[in-house]
Amino acid sequence: MILRSKTIKLTTILGLDPGLASLGWGVVRKSGTRIFYTAHGCITTKSTEASCERIGYIRDTLTTIIETYKPSALAVESLFFSRNVTSALYVAEVRGIIKLLAFDHKLPLFEYTPLIIKQAVCGNGRAGKEEVGKFVALILGLSEIPAPDHAADALGAAICCCNNAYYPG
Repeated sequence: MILRSKTIKLTTILGLDPGLASLGWGVVRKSGTRIFYTAHGCITTKSTEASCERIGYIRDTLTTIIETYKPSALAVESLFFSRNVTSALYVAEVRGIIKLLAFDHKLPLFEYTPLIIKQAVCGNGRAGKEEVGKFVALILGLSEIPAPDHAADALGAAICCCNNAYYPG
């Protein structure tokens, strides 16, 4: 009798929390119903640099991250702003880079509102940044809260994507 091992589908999600000054990123892997931490970080740019240089640096760094971790999908926090329109415009430009990279690398892009991400991670759409960080650490079995906040939010987007019923994985 020959026993065949089951093929376990492993999905890698790159979560992104877009921003021009600070873009959080986090990579998780999903196998069955389990989610495993892979890596996280933050891409930072200086306000003293020209915006096109900053956007170019973000594009180049994200390209390296995509080529390193080879995600099967991208999960991004959708644009949210309340007062600062100028800041929102820069975030929109960074989101454009993310969409272009998803297209270039033939990766599906899933967008989630901050409320949906917080509900998926904490069970509470009004959770604060500290609570999100704590739950991200708990879900991924990390001994510390991922820092900075933008990276924790990016991991939250990736977790949300893994648990979202609409994800085709």
